[in-house]
Amino acid sequence: MRIVFSYSRWSAEYGLFGHLAKRGSTWPPLAQALLAAVCEEAGYESIILDGEANGWNTERMAKEVIAQKPDIVGISAYSPFYHLSADLAKAIKKINPDIPIMGGGPHFTIQKENAMASCFDYGFLGEAEDSLPEFLEVGNEYGFHLGVNDHCNSVFDKVRGIMYRDGGEIKSTGPRWVIDSMKQSEVEDYHPLDRLPFPARHLLNMRHYKLGTMNGRNYFTSIQTQRGCNWGCIFCASDALKTKRVIFKSPKRVVEEMKDIATRFPFIKHLYIVDDVLTYKPKHIVEIVDRMDAEGLKFTFESSTRANMVNDRYYPGLIPRLAKSGLIRLSFGLETIDPKMRVTMQKKVSIDAYPEANRICSENGVEAMNSLMIGLPGETRETIRHTIEWVAAQRDIKQANLAIAVPYPGTEFHEMAVSGAHGLELLSEDFADYLRYGNAVTNVGDLRAQDLIEFQNDGFAVIYSKWWRWRSIWKKYGTIGFALQMLRILRMWRRKFFKLRPSRPVMRHPKET
Repeated sequence: MRIVFSYSRWSAEYGLFGHLAKRGSTWPPLAQALLAAVCEEAGYESIILDGEANGWNTERMAKEVIAQKPDIVGISAYSPFYHLSADLAKAIKKINPDIPIMGGGPHFTIQKENAMASCFDYGFLGEAEDSLPEFLEVGNEYGFHLGVNDHCNSVFDKVRGIMYRDGGEIKSTGPRWVIDSMKQSEVEDYHPLDRLPFPARHLLNMRHYKLGTMNGRNYFTSIQTQRGCNWGCIFCASDALKTKRVIFKSPKRVVEEMKDIATRFPFIKHLYIVDDVLTYKPKHIVEIVDRMDAEGLKFTFESSTRANMVNDRYYPGLIPRLAKSGLIRLSFGLETIDPKMRVTMQKKVSIDAYPEANRICSENGVEAMNSLMIGLPGETRETIRHTIEWVAAQRDIKQANLAIAVPYPGTEFHEMAVSGAHGLELLSEDFADYLRYGNAVTNVGDLRAQDLIEFQNDGFAVIYSKWWRWRSIWKKYGTIGFALQMLRILRMWRRKFFKLRPSRPVMRHPKET
């Protein structure tokens, strides 16, 4: 049996500034690579087609999928790009309606039956590492169209974690997770991710993936040492995606994967550790870098964590130790400096932790990146200005990301926007509009969606008008990316000088006029 996993091109959705998205976020599709490895382990042939890395539009992607002569196709979906996944499934069905298509990813887990457009024959709920091989075994024996077009008691009803069609009716066996018990994940030496194979990077052209760092633009891959974040900010779908359950790979297994990367792909010099909170368990990451040193692994790496989890009170000498073994960039989710908004969003990190964390990184040669989010409940023009000005003035912050808050389905933020709480007004129910850059789908108090877009553009310009950040932005995004940021700065100063107001872009599905 041949399974084709597809990953759609998404950066084109951001127009001109899609160059920045592609330059900084063309990552190996790790989820697809892991599922492909699970399928290979079960004895099935797997193929991964990365439309983003190859620059393929939907029509080209569909033709490439068909050319592989798959027995079944897998398409992952994230809410803001669900329409791209559905368009790809429709394009494949238009060429060959007999190819069964399965959908999965966060959007299916959150939206459940609502995600099962007619172009999808099957859907996966939760984590698919266990349900997928069981599903393929049943399909291999009985055929994938049993229960899709015929009214019958489907043979798939014993496979937990899936949705399927039975005589036109969508049936579900409920979500499935790598482990279901929270208590198990709290056991000190319990490493449930160890039983999974390494992601099938050999099915990807790993020379497609480069990332800019202060050490140059390097080939890289993403890698995971743990899943989950024990907190529940209102903009995360924590409950729906079970992200409050934190589970680990053992340090030994992580370093074995690093050795495999170094052996198969010696040109890869950088790792992006996709953990939500790298330093959640300091002894875990310290043992990893100890083992890296013992094995002579010379990767640089970067990740994200919470600002109150890097100082000496939390774990003495943590950042110097990680920097010694290759840590070169660390991101902190600041979002806003307004104390009332931070309570509403349930951030639970003191503002004072950020200057300290940024300073510790700077003193140890680690780039500190702070992520901001405008348009959260309680936002005003003053709160946005104060946050942007505060970040702009912090010389220890080498890079900053400024996103417009999006009420993704499954989040408490989405419930607030739907109900109109905290002065929020939801302007669109089309997830294709739910982009974090250059678009907004909420009004907040007297802030219109267009105001948020203008603040985002000017915020980037204010932050990156500081000359001490220019080298970082040039190293990460290259000459074209640097030029685009400079263009933002020039536009901002032109508007200020001539007191101009930018033209109003039209949202694709606005409710306001």
